[in-house]
Amino acid sequence: MRRQPGAVHAGVVLAAGTGTRVGNSRNKAYLPLAGRRIVVWSLELLQRVSGIGRLVLVVRADDVELAAEVLDREYAGMPVDVVLGGATRHDSEFRALLHLADTIRRGEVDIVLIHDAARPLTPLRMAQDVLAAALRTGAAVPGLPVEGVLDVDAAGLLSGPPYDDLVSMQTPQAFRGAPLLAAHEAAARDGFVGTDTAACVERYSDLAVSVVPGHPRNLKVTYAHDLFVAERLLAGERP
Repeated sequence: MRRQPGAVHAGVVLAAGTGTRVGNSRNKAYLPLAGRRIVVWSLELLQRVSGIGRLVLVVRADDVELAAEVLDREYAGMPVDVVLGGATRHDSEFRALLHLADTIRRGEVDIVLIHDAARPLTPLRMAQDVLAAALRTGAAVPGLPVEGVLDVDAAGLLSGPPYDDLVSMQTPQAFRGAPLLAAHEAAARDGFVGTDTAACVERYSDLAVSVVPGHPRNLKVTYAHDLFVAERLLAGERP
């Protein structure tokens, strides 16, 4: 699919999980963080990325009213398409892509950035770097080196030397829209469910996924302590 003149990039924020490990009955994406909801920090990040012209927020059915209230109070005036998510992260991505499918096929949407709502502190520069890499290669993800990973066999014994070339994947992950949509459609036919977007693209497309440096600040709010750390980071303090 040829990119049309004036084509934009789309940003997708995934907020359809439950987030129960954070220790709150409410979806963690709507917990307050330094005076704003976590999901608003993530939406604002993608909105600031150069070339983003569409924003999609993927929500649970139980959170539709809450999402509308948060958008109205904390993100007023910014157009956001709200899409119902699925049972898994993979399903939620696919539903967002189906929402964008017509514009992707017409070449009106070029790169799609997919971001976890629970990563509210993503540096803008890192997101810009991911987008730039995707524009060059078609697919890019941020990754942080993982140290001290050892292989242990079924008996609990070390079975090899440490791994020195592993990375921990972060978001946003960015991909050319047409092959990303095609990959998800192929995955749907096979019943494949990927752990993240890159897993689906690697399995069902010819794109080579490039890795750009992630950032330690780009933490994922999973537990209550992560929320505390995020508050301290936003306050400019050492956690």
